[in-house]
Amino acid sequence: MRLTTRTNLAMRVLMFCAVNPGRIVRKHEIAEVCNASENHLAQVIHTLAQKGYVDTQRGRAGGMRLARDTDDIRVGELMRTFEGVVPFAECFDPAANTCPLRKVCLLRDALSEALEAFYAALDRKTLTDLVQDNGGLEAILRLPGGAKLSFCAPGGAITTPA
Repeated sequence: MRLTTRTNLAMRVLMFCAVNPGRIVRKHEIAEVCNASENHLAQVIHTLAQKGYVDTQRGRAGGMRLARDTDDIRVGELMRTFEGVVPFAECFDPAANTCPLRKVCLLRDALSEALEAFYAALDRKTLTDLVQDNGGLEAILRLPGGAKLSFCAPGGAITTPA
């Protein structure tokens, strides 16, 4: 299985926002650090905002920040949001399935079971799990002047030292 670029970028956007808590981050900042196209990021950010992952702010001082606590963002849910629209194989899309084996093939059931296990494993991971105590990620994604993440507060919100 290979994740789409949109899913990969969505995870990068959320990790970037999580590593820079309490500040509005800009699309161009993410694009520069994550080696991504601003146009492609705009599409991903639009979907993230529609689905309630980020709050966006327009204008000169605009940008985005997380709309939920990092503990409330499940990796599996995000993957389904972006990957769910792309059929895993031809046989997963009844409208496009022209496979001559479709009535007798057992591979589809095996693939369905594998996909369920894949998403179930990712459902156990939150954005907190990906960013907390990950100094390497912080070193790459933290904006200049940004506070270092120090702990996860009760309720899962990643906070900075007082």
